[in-house]
Amino acid sequence: MTDRILIIEDDPEIAAAVRAEAEALGCETAWADTLERGVGEATAGDYRVIVLDRMLPDGDGAGAMARIRAGGSRAMILILSALGRASERVEGLEQGADDYLPKPFEPEELRARLRALLRRGTIQVLDNDLMAFGDVEIRLKARTVHVRRRHVPVSPREFELITWFARNAGQVVTRMQLLENVWNLHFDPGTNVVDVHVGRLRRKLEEAGAAVIRTARGEGYIFAPLNADDPAHEG
Repeated sequence: MTDRILIIEDDPEIAAAVRAEAEALGCETAWADTLERGVGEATAGDYRVIVLDRMLPDGDGAGAMARIRAGGSRAMILILSALGRASERVEGLEQGADDYLPKPFEPEELRARLRALLRRGTIQVLDNDLMAFGDVEIRLKARTVHVRRRHVPVSPREFELITWFARNAGQVVTRMQLLENVWNLHFDPGTNVVDVHVGRLRRKLEEAGAAVIRTARGEGYIFAPLNADDPAHEG
């Protein structure tokens, strides 16, 4: 089935440029020029990626991401905005965007970002979609997490985080690696965004009975069951 990309952008020239790059990747596209139309289309249609402007005539696109998620969309969201300062990018990512590209943009970079998001949305593990670590089960197609068959509700960002942890199980991962691979940030924003999200995910898993994320002092985090007396790690 052809991948579909929704463009929510009020500037027709920018929308046409995005459409050209999406179609160059073999994707079908749809365009909404207001936030309300975009949210309606995002929740009614089956899209792999949503390219979302922030400054729309009827509101801030970043603030509408929660409505899009609540409506059942599992699309990866790329914010495309003239609001390009580091603090604004971090704000958009913390609100739930999967990537953030400031305007003006180079067409080649946009195409690369879209390709990466399409890849991230199609994670495959051998012949099935299950990743299992003791009591923890991660279903990639359904994008769900279970501990001892109990469903653990996670946000889209938390799902990306636990999936990346699981793919690097047993290895120490640094905060910078998480920024690059989960937030697609290739700079240090100078905030505690990683620690906040890891802490929230860890609490959810521990409340369900799985203490699988540990802090590697001075290094980062590790996803693996560890002995409580392991001197290299703390809870």
